[in-house]
Amino acid sequence: MTYEAIAAAAGGISKRTGRDRHDVAIVLGSGLGPYSAGLPGAVEMAYADIPGFPVPGVEGHGGSLFSVELGGPVLVFSGRVHAYEGWDLADVVFGVRTAALAGCRTIVLTNAAGGVGEGLAPGDLVVIRDHINLTGRNPLTGPNDPRLGPRFPDMSEVYPAPIRSLAMAIGEGVGVPLKEGVYAWFLGPSYETPAEVRMAKRLGADLVGMSTVPEAIAARHMGAAVLGISLVTNLAAGISTTPLSHEEVTETAQKARERFTRLLDALLPELARGEVGSRQ
Repeated sequence: MTYEAIAAAAGGISKRTGRDRHDVAIVLGSGLGPYSAGLPGAVEMAYADIPGFPVPGVEGHGGSLFSVELGGPVLVFSGRVHAYEGWDLADVVFGVRTAALAGCRTIVLTNAAGGVGEGLAPGDLVVIRDHINLTGRNPLTGPNDPRLGPRFPDMSEVYPAPIRSLAMAIGEGVGVPLKEGVYAWFLGPSYETPAEVRMAKRLGADLVGMSTVPEAIAARHMGAAVLGISLVTNLAAGISTTPLSHEEVTETAQKARERFTRLLDALLPELARGEVGSRQ
């Protein structure tokens, strides 16, 4: 996608919502889609009605963008597309690029993940400290448009410590304890093999999943700070004693929805009001 296409989408959102800019964006992972509609001042836009937006095709992922007021204007993406669906990575990151161009200084990425690290259990919420890209793919491959970001962006602090600390403190305050770990991106859609999980663990991963990393790279490329939060929906292959299934993922996500939304209700206004985000 070109800069002009991203700018057209950002302009369409501004026109539809009447809000010149947004401060924070959040991408809702599996099972969290219903969170959006009840938020204050919600203006809903179907992805299909926004120029250039790809539409999700996976169960549990909606296809609407909401503009809401939570201590400031916030964009809420109900659902995402994945590389394993056959989308080009430029399409996978189109939403977060649009959010960054719309003014979002902080982008929150949520996902469902398999637990690899010691002490993790289904239902745990984990703040992403760093990530490992195991796919060999990168959304920045190809010609670079300097209007989006530098050719060789620094990735040493994709998930800034101040934002992670804020999330941990807010979680403690609302009775939703958070853990912290490293997320490894596998392409999918097949779940990881036990050998792949052992490899990821030896490389330092605590979580495995099929999203988030390309969006985080693109957001950081454009100067936005990223907060990643994984919901552990299952123990990964070789750790779990039962076969993995998407039904297990969605069932665990539904059970954890109340705690996750309680955290977001407290966290998003703080991010919208605060100055913890960083731009290049």
